Amino acid sequence: MKYIKIAALGLLLAISSACSDYLDIVPDNVATIDYAFRMRSTAEKYLFTCYSFLPDLAAVNSLNPGMFGADEFWFNPEVYTFSNWSIAQGLQNINSPLMNYWSGSGAEDIWTGISQCNIFLENIASVPDMDDWEKNQWAAEVKFLKAYYHFWMVRAYGPIPIIRENLPISASGEEVRVKRQPVDSVFNYIVELLDESIGDLPDKVLDETSELGRITVPIAVGMKAKVLAYAASPLFNGNVDYQGFSNADGTLLFSSDYDEKKWEKVVVACEDALGVIHSIGHKLYEFQPSITTGKISDETRYHLNCRGTVTDRWNTEIIWANTSSTTRHVQTWCAPRALTPSQYNYSGSNGSYGVTLKLASLFYSKNGVPIEEDVTWNYSNRFMLRTGSDAEKHCIKNGYTTAEFNFDREPRFYGSLGFDGGIWYGNGNYDDENPYWLESKFGQFLGKEQGGWHAVPGYWPKKLVHFTNTATNRTTYVSTDYPWVMLRLGDLYLLYAEALNEVGRSDEAIEYVDKVRAKYGLPGVVNAWNTYSRNPNKPSTKDGLREIIRRERTIELALEGERFWDLRRWKEAPLELNKPITGWDVDQSKAEDYYRVKILFNQSFSLRDYFWPIRERDLVVNRNLVQNPGW
Repeated sequence: MKYIKIAALGLLLAISSACSDYLDIVPDNVATIDYAFRMRSTAEKYLFTCYSFLPDLAAVNSLNPGMFGADEFWFNPEVYTFSNWSIAQGLQNINSPLMNYWSGSGAEDIWTGISQCNIFLENIASVPDMDDWEKNQWAAEVKFLKAYYHFWMVRAYGPIPIIRENLPISASGEEVRVKRQPVDSVFNYIVELLDESIGDLPDKVLDETSELGRITVPIAVGMKAKVLAYAASPLFNGNVDYQGFSNADGTLLFSSDYDEKKWEKVVVACEDALGVIHSIGHKLYEFQPSITTGKISDETRYHLNCRGTVTDRWNTEIIWANTSSTTRHVQTWCAPRALTPSQYNYSGSNGSYGVTLKLASLFYSKNGVPIEEDVTWNYSNRFMLRTGSDAEKHCIKNGYTTAEFNFDREPRFYGSLGFDGGIWYGNGNYDDENPYWLESKFGQFLGKEQGGWHAVPGYWPKKLVHFTNTATNRTTYVSTDYPWVMLRLGDLYLLYAEALNEVGRSDEAIEYVDKVRAKYGLPGVVNAWNTYSRNPNKPSTKDGLREIIRRERTIELALEGERFWDLRRWKEAPLELNKPITGWDVDQSKAEDYYRVKILFNQSFSLRDYFWPIRERDLVVNRNLVQNPGW
């Protein structure tokens, strides 16, 4: 074959060394590429190889930087050393970078994934036993994947090389030493690929049994809107912090000029995407009681609206889910070890994914405004003790003493988080009047037992645990698996609202925020702030509404891996990730001692942390590459 290698880092990536399951079927002494595209069945295996480079965002050792890389989750550092959590602890480095997608060390080799996509696109037309429409559809899927892989890299590294096609083996040494391209050029190329893919993709998969997760029109148009939102955001749009960042030849890699037209492109892309997505039948998720649940209260239903949005497989809100990122193991780490005293010694689930007090504080009051703004909420005494009553029985155990902090919060607080005294509906008990609750102080059935196997900050990520999961015996935890959600309608609504506000269409922006809030019975933004906030005029200003939309997005997408990226694209990471990580004092057995705020870690974030470093060795091999600022 003519095309054998790709220059991605100044290193030649041999096709024979790629992670390709299809290679197992190739007989000896047969040209690999010729064999792979000799018929439809082998070409399909190559197609799935292109899909295989999608990072597994639900892996327990977590290949998802968004999962643990910010300030949502925390663990015991003496027990766990997840690489993305190490990023949150400030341990990124240039000698052996954590989650090194550039060189494929400790993470997927994304450049090899792009190489495989290029090979597929160069050869799919030659397959003899396929109709042209199917060749075009498969090529469109791969163009999308190629766009997504470039998007993944530009989010992580900023300016990157654009790999339009693989280099021939005859390429000179200088041709192999590729250069980074300006971020605007990278985003433009990604959008170009997405536009090329849309016309040949199906609206829906034909066979949901075998094809769910494959790329369709709603996925492509939705991701186009999201890509453009990143390109329009402060990190990439008029970022003066990178004003002098350039290649060795002087090519500037960032523009310091802000361009509002980028937000206008987001508005148009969102409108196009939502038109398609709505026409196909996608809508915001609402939990439907069943024979299993019986009749449930409105409060419990709102809590399950939050949980089910991500855990209810292929529901109407999900636009794209990755079937290669399945969540069975993640759920065992999110679910508490025990839900009753009889489960004290259970080990089927370990509950080690702890959610920080810092994140818990961001959820609204029951009135739909920040707790620090709500004139009716007892903010100054939020760490005092209070005992649950019958009025709170669907949120907090009646008669149980917990922190004032946990009372009178919005439904997403109770749908997303498990906590001492908090109700945990489901898991085999569907009696809404007498559900499970958590008891997590030291010495109680869910209290700290060892260095791991408990939520270090005192909160569990209930949102990621399907409500039907059960612990059947001491060592067995049965979970309802679901694929990791990559894109959903609530995400797009809030991106649309964000863009509308940036171009001065605030009334329409509020309309889409209110659509998301209505899922949980919350009042609209204007009504909530006028009635309950110490700052009632906040929604009436562009800056104020921007703050509201960003907080709404943080809450709605909490624990889904978006905050890590959002803080960066908004350029709010130095503000948020230089605050201490806090939790309750889980070593204590008495409520008055347990509910003392404990600093678990002092985070730090500086300019260099916005982007991954390129490994020093790669810079030596390819002298045309420049390092990211600060490294």
